[in-house]
Amino acid sequence: MRPTLRLYEDVMANGAEASLPAQPRMIFVVHGAVAIADRNLGDGETFNGEGAIALKAGIAGATLWRFELAVTETGDPASGPGLVSREKLAARLETLPQGALILRGDSVAFPPGGCAYLHRHQGPGIRCLLEGGIRIDTHGRSTSYGPGGAWYETGPDGVFAQAADRPTRFIRVMILPASYLGKSSVEYLNEEDKAKPKSQSYKIFADMPLR
Repeated sequence: MRPTLRLYEDVMANGAEASLPAQPRMIFVVHGAVAIADRNLGDGETFNGEGAIALKAGIAGATLWRFELAVTETGDPASGPGLVSREKLAARLETLPQGALILRGDSVAFPPGGCAYLHRHQGPGIRCLLEGGIRIDTHGRSTSYGPGGAWYETGPDGVFAQAADRPTRFIRVMILPASYLGKSSVEYLNEEDKAKPKSQSYKIFADMPLR
């Protein structure tokens, strides 16, 4: 059975607590503050790991994007007093690479009007737009996303991305071959695009080997 990558949005009230079972995951703090294990995290910070964890929101609460890799057919939204959890997107990973794997969590930022030329990646993943706007062209169709919009990319299928006329950034989790640890996973499909200056910039939060 192919594993499934899921993205949840967890909204925690002041001081709300939750426990999550062991699962490969990355958590991105959209806003607010949360204590996870022995770490206190704020806006734009992340946590990654595979073990069971406890969370406690700060005095102003927290909104989290939680990316999890699971082998179960059904999802597992977090639950508890003062917590609202919903599944934003789930994708069965039919294009999962063979062999040893890593979970990569990063952000991709574009200046106003920036684009990512036609490209593909070495593994599948889910993206969620944090700010700005973006149009994704793939499989012969175009789809536009605003803040909070989430989409899935298979990895091997070609994608062109066009950012809006304002700064744009999305958060991404991909499952990649372990040979790409610390390396870019992007491959440009048109020879003439390979040497062009690229407008997007990256920040890696996690490159976590998967057991």
